[in-house]
Amino acid sequence: MTKRQEKILSAVIKKYIQTAEPVGSKIIAEKHSFKLSTATIRNEMKELENLGYITHPHTSAGRIPTDKGYRFFVDTLMKERSLSVDEQRQLQTELLKTKAKYNRLARTTARALSHLSNNLVISGILDSDEIWEAGMPKLLKNPEFQDSEEIYNIAEALDLLDEHLEDICSKDKDKSVKVYIGKENPLNVENCSMVVSQIKYPSGQKGFIAIIGPKRMKYGKNVSLLKHITKLLGSGLMVILFINFLPI
Repeated sequence: MTKRQEKILSAVIKKYIQTAEPVGSKIIAEKHSFKLSTATIRNEMKELENLGYITHPHTSAGRIPTDKGYRFFVDTLMKERSLSVDEQRQLQTELLKTKAKYNRLARTTARALSHLSNNLVISGILDSDEIWEAGMPKLLKNPEFQDSEEIYNIAEALDLLDEHLEDICSKDKDKSVKVYIGKENPLNVENCSMVVSQIKYPSGQKGFIAIIGPKRMKYGKNVSLLKHITKLLGSGLMVILFINFLPI
């Protein structure tokens, strides 16, 4: 892929993430300073389609990313989105409110991340097979999940979540956060992507946190969120606070 094609692919994906609408060459030409004609962008998009990175829905003249396109974007083009000071403060504040056992911390973590990511979040403690989820309405409000069959698939996947824990938590040793796109998703929900991190709670229990959303989720932000929450949970401050809040 040429550098120009990389820039056009990145522009298509970012626009589709924002709008959930197929992206045409005219939009790319108007919204991005490529200094290229619409015809040139259109030809490059046709080549990207031939290479399998975008596809052409039969009901629209625009293009949408394929799983291959998203994977290339995440692995090669994506820049992690730095969390704002306010977002970092929100996460820390929510965690510091937790004053009970470790399972409450897991629930609070799921709720806080769902609020900031605007996606479904599941968190679990592997030692005891306990799982919590937050944000299902946020997931289902996306246009990708208005079909009743899609809703059924998601509900079924969550109902069988405990059977997929080993697959969800398996990750490359060199990566603190694992990204599953579309068909890679261990929950077998092809229209969803999942960003997962294994964590260690201040109690010493091993667990995981997963952000689940449409394939056009904000990957850079969600990866940053999981890295930050993992850092917070593993910090000495959280351990001290957790111990201080335990009942005597």
